Amino acid sequence: MITAPTCRLAYLLPLVILAGCRAESGAADDRVLGIRAMSFANSEWSQPAPLPAPVNSRCQDQTPTMSKDELSLYFLSDRPGGLGNLVSTTGCMDNFDLWVAQRASTHGQWETAVNLGPVVNTPRNDIAPALSADGHLLFFASDRGGTPGIHDIYVSRRADPKDDLGWGPATPLGPDVNTALHESGPFYSQSAEDGPDNLYFFRGLDNGATTDIYVAPVTRDGETRGPAVLVSELSYPGRPDGFVTVRADGKEILFNSGRPLTPGGANAFDIWVSTRRTTHEAWSAPVNLGLPVNTGFAEFQPDLSHDGRTLLFIAGPLRGGLGGFDIWMSTRTVNGN
Repeated sequence: MITAPTCRLAYLLPLVILAGCRAESGAADDRVLGIRAMSFANSEWSQPAPLPAPVNSRCQDQTPTMSKDELSLYFLSDRPGGLGNLVSTTGCMDNFDLWVAQRASTHGQWETAVNLGPVVNTPRNDIAPALSADGHLLFFASDRGGTPGIHDIYVSRRADPKDDLGWGPATPLGPDVNTALHESGPFYSQSAEDGPDNLYFFRGLDNGATTDIYVAPVTRDGETRGPAVLVSELSYPGRPDGFVTVRADGKEILFNSGRPLTPGGANAFDIWVSTRRTTHEAWSAPVNLGLPVNTGFAEFQPDLSHDGRTLLFIAGPLRGGLGGFDIWMSTRTVNGN
């Protein structure tokens, strides 16, 4: 956890990212049914480690999202090979694109990531991918031409949920979600119970310095069914909250926040967690996820696996890794397993 941080800011879309932040002082299926039977109450997260190359690189690698079978990993990167321009001084691109890495099994090594190409990506910033559980929808944010806000949320569709390069042209979600403000960090929660299918995202006046968490009803075809509403119990006034990830049973939510650790205390930038008994109830008061996931550095952009046992997130170079922001992984012990 962070106390009284001193930070160097680097504005890496879509969120105000703390490039160096050091503390001054220390649909239901069989897997979902299994999640329902689990007790996460006494679970513990393992010591995180950065994913090795070729997933992480010396450039920026952020906003991970895994497919339900954990064989595809989508993320943004400014590594060479994107649709922007290569910056000679850094060896990285001047924009972010969406990439996907694959592996043959859940215990296998990730293969070299592939750029999603011009059907999805543009020479602008295409960021914050989020897969639907059924694999047919890919939500993401972009500042491409024609975007009315700072960033807007788009959706791309595919017929074959196993074809990672089979995405169709992206379309904006429309005024129920997108406004003249900043919208990014989508997460699509397909309820395992009788609750609704919802798109969570964050919205704010600026580029992520003060953002709140919103939710909008969205169909399984990626169409909005009504305007987004503020999730007040997860949003801290005047602080950045965003990048939600929801467990498949809809009863646990993680997100990053720049709220203080204690009322009136110093700002933190950590991952927080909230729970609820049913999908029809409000979320509980958020709790800092604590060690070993959070540290004296900044941790962002959590992503839970479908079974709730694996947590991906990003951390900056001061924590370690290969260069810029890297993707880290921690696993959860459930019921002693």
